[in-house]
Amino acid sequence: MVFLKLALKSLKNRAFATILTVISIALSVALLLSVERAKRAAEEGFTQTISKTDLIVGARSGSLQLLLYSVFNMGTATNNVSWESYQDLKKNPAIDWTIPYSLGDSHRGFRVVGTDENFFTHYHYRGNHGVELEEGHGLQGLWDVVIGSDVQRKLNYRLGDKIIISHGVTRGEAILKHDDKPFEVVGVMKQTGTPLDRAVYISLEGMEALHIDWQNGAMPTADKVIPASKIKKEDLKIHAITAFFVGAKSRLDVLKMQRQINEYKDEPLMAIIPGVALSELWGGLSYAENVLRIVSWMVVVVGFMAMLIALTTTLNERRREMAILRAIGARPNQIVGLLVFESAMLTICGIVLGMAVSIGLMEGLKPWLESEFGLYLAGPALTSVEVYFMLVTFIGGTLIGFIPALRAQKLALKDGLSVRL
Repeated sequence: MVFLKLALKSLKNRAFATILTVISIALSVALLLSVERAKRAAEEGFTQTISKTDLIVGARSGSLQLLLYSVFNMGTATNNVSWESYQDLKKNPAIDWTIPYSLGDSHRGFRVVGTDENFFTHYHYRGNHGVELEEGHGLQGLWDVVIGSDVQRKLNYRLGDKIIISHGVTRGEAILKHDDKPFEVVGVMKQTGTPLDRAVYISLEGMEALHIDWQNGAMPTADKVIPASKIKKEDLKIHAITAFFVGAKSRLDVLKMQRQINEYKDEPLMAIIPGVALSELWGGLSYAENVLRIVSWMVVVVGFMAMLIALTTTLNERRREMAILRAIGARPNQIVGLLVFESAMLTICGIVLGMAVSIGLMEGLKPWLESEFGLYLAGPALTSVEVYFMLVTFIGGTLIGFIPALRAQKLALKDGLSVRL
């Protein structure tokens, strides 16, 4: 109790330096906690980009390549999956549902995905979250298109607007366009914070209709163009898709189905378990996570250095105080204990303030982080790992106090009551 009273009075006498020291520690702690929570949200959002899907099937290539172009709309497929093979595999009694994906075109830098009604029924992300529409309806007509939330926000589309799909995957405006076959926006998806927001969705028949008059990827001449008005949905035959997602009736059958697909004899196919591939991909990105953590700890060390400087530079002002304490019977170890106790108090105040700043900042910025970066700050504000970091911070801040404390002990022994300031 005596230590507490002496420490509080001493810190109060040096209020300005005390406040600056606490702020420097608080900012360091706030940065460390914010980086950790953002990393946690990024990892969870990344690994939960797709859920409740047991297998992703595509042409034989690499597992990460298949994951990237089917889930993240990045890269291109080495080959397609024939419609016949898809229908044959779909008959497997262990399969509950499938979602076909047909890729290859784009719209003003956004990927175009050909799919069917199963996409809106069975695609899930972050656990049990399914695809929902903000407005409009799903894919009903041949020339219907549903757009992701990012597409709607950046291109400012409204229901009923006409859009032109470009041939091939481009980042901006394309040279080859299917401008004779416009699509009509009939639905806008709710924001998901996943790559779904950055895509345009049409029916498989719509994807087939786009290329009905294209031969070997070549644009048709004027005399061979088939007008959109003459193309009927029921007359179209789908030839191939890029990949498809599989939901199994039982998780016990997943590995067996994966082996059967990988050994499929009619054409070379590959099936991957998305959760395993996502973890593998995130593990490859862990170096960035470690760099962020190192930077955060360096900031914490800088905060400790600021506290050390503040405590050391005030020693000259406190030499008479230390000498008086020695004169009234304070032992050297008590002088050390007092300054270490002050250091611990400063550290605790900095940690508490830093935690409050981090939690308040994250909660305040939560809607913006979700809309702009897809970071969903779910879960507890502090995990056991972050509590461990705070414990390490407290121990480090307390130990830092020994440096000025030992110096003050020597000065007190030397000066006695004859100090002239």
